[in-house]
Amino acid sequence: MRNILATVAIALFAGFAGAAAWDYSGLGPERTRDYLMANPEVLPEAMGELQRRDMMARVEPLRDELEMPYPGAVLGNPDGALTLVEFSDYACGFCRQSLEHVNQLIAENPDLRVVIREYPILSAGSADAARMALAAADQGKFEAFHNAMFAQDGLSAETIEAAAQQAGLDLAAANAAIGSGAYEAQLQNNVFLGQSLRIAGTPAFIVGEQVHDGAVGVELLSEAIAEARDS
Repeated sequence: MRNILATVAIALFAGFAGAAAWDYSGLGPERTRDYLMANPEVLPEAMGELQRRDMMARVEPLRDELEMPYPGAVLGNPDGALTLVEFSDYACGFCRQSLEHVNQLIAENPDLRVVIREYPILSAGSADAARMALAAADQGKFEAFHNAMFAQDGLSAETIEAAAQQAGLDLAAANAAIGSGAYEAQLQNNVFLGQSLRIAGTPAFIVGEQVHDGAVGVELLSEAIAEARDS
């Protein structure tokens, strides 16, 4: 009954009015209304489900594009059967905090592919670091740069170059590619995807039918991965 009545609450939030909403359960208006009044905790649960459904309605038409990485901008198993998408910004402290969590998930799930969407929304330096990350992907050194960049003390032209050197990039080739505008279309597309999904901050994670904002930790992401694996 709880699931049915949660659906009724969704109908209310979605705009059904009066008896039309109460009848949505098939249990009759009086019985339905009495249950909801006695168990108002169903309403927040239903609102959460409504938000999830709304997000999935935006994700599904874009899923193939979301899960198709920029070549080389992948962590974990590039051929993995499960895909976790992360919208990330090198100026984001919560993204830095989540790096350890993502690495743990990769270690625990050999079939996990992590697609990093560079989403430089916090500063001009964010965009510069994102361009260098894509240059690193072109050189087969994305993971090394990604880890080195988050290990830096702050985000500046100097720390971006230091991370690139630590990752072993050919800086002349990387800067030439950046100067040619080779990565602008990819960054613009990432912004389009993020805005289409109403992602306002980083990190944001998408796996299966779950979307999580912020540094939500290993446990919640592990549960989402397990659910996606079982679906």
